[in-house]
Amino acid sequence: MENSFDINNLVRENVKNMKPYSSARDEFEDFDTAEMIFLDANENPFENGVNRYPDPQQMRVKRLLAKQRRVQTNQIVLGNGSDEILDLLFRAFCEPNTDNVITLPPTYGMYGVLSNLNAIENREVLLSEDFQPEIEKIMESVDANTKMIFLCSPNNPTGNSFSDEKVAYLLQNFKGLVVIDEAYIDFSKKESWINELDEYPNLIITQTLSKAYGLAGIRLGICYASSAVTTILNRIKPPYNVNELSQNRAVARLEDRSAITTEIESIILQRELLIEALSEVSYVEKIYPTEANFVLVKVDDANKRYTELITKGIVIRNRTTQALCENTLRLTVGTEEENKKLIVALKDNY
Repeated sequence: MENSFDINNLVRENVKNMKPYSSARDEFEDFDTAEMIFLDANENPFENGVNRYPDPQQMRVKRLLAKQRRVQTNQIVLGNGSDEILDLLFRAFCEPNTDNVITLPPTYGMYGVLSNLNAIENREVLLSEDFQPEIEKIMESVDANTKMIFLCSPNNPTGNSFSDEKVAYLLQNFKGLVVIDEAYIDFSKKESWINELDEYPNLIITQTLSKAYGLAGIRLGICYASSAVTTILNRIKPPYNVNELSQNRAVARLEDRSAITTEIESIILQRELLIEALSEVSYVEKIYPTEANFVLVKVDDANKRYTELITKGIVIRNRTTQALCENTLRLTVGTEEENKKLIVALKDNY
């Protein structure tokens, strides 16, 4: 690997010097607490299942994830959705009104929102016409204050995965952090970049339980990175950022591997059937390749077709205002019954 990466060159000075908040339970992580009497955190003592503060390090969830993803628990940080993880990255590594990040439109909109929120310049480098990173243009946009490059792969809203060679080039040649958002990786045939964590110290991967795991309502996002990175994120994260109910639901779902596999297989099958049906809709001009749980299509008039579907009680996403996405609609893959209703509605709009 060519990259000479040093995490200390990226961390904000105030973060380097700060001490993390020490919650009431942090020091008891390695204790058997079943018989202990806790009179330290000003909690209500009457047991109801959630009267105590949750595990601030979410170790039950992390142990399951570590086993399934073949990483160490100290390579994982959990957040209140992936959005909190992304925000922590800005807060830890980007100096307001000084640093910049690079994003690749069309892409997930929260990168830009969080850039603005944290007073960080967002340098946008458009994807190519086939929605791949333009490596030369990206590297030309990098300067001494570029801290992170965000890659969404499979990409939202386009659905395609990025070239392994292009991603590897950035990891090897960019001296900042390369953040790969893998929210949709479970629907792809490609391997997760988690397998390369030990190879690239500047690699950060974000995933979520909101998509393939069907837990959007509990808001649980995941960061996989080197222990050097996770140590910094744990230094600044809120102490009880993942509540007890979310942790319990996550554990139950992660243990039910067969159900998750069945649902993923069903979504992929329905995705292919949906693509086949879309090819027969007269005003669908292009169906973009997808490795996610949605399909991006180009139509004759996105605003018109979006409104027609709304009047029929079907809500999709109009992406026509996004870069390179004029007159496109993003269709999430639903159940077999939902997809059939969608196709009927689309064909009724001739």
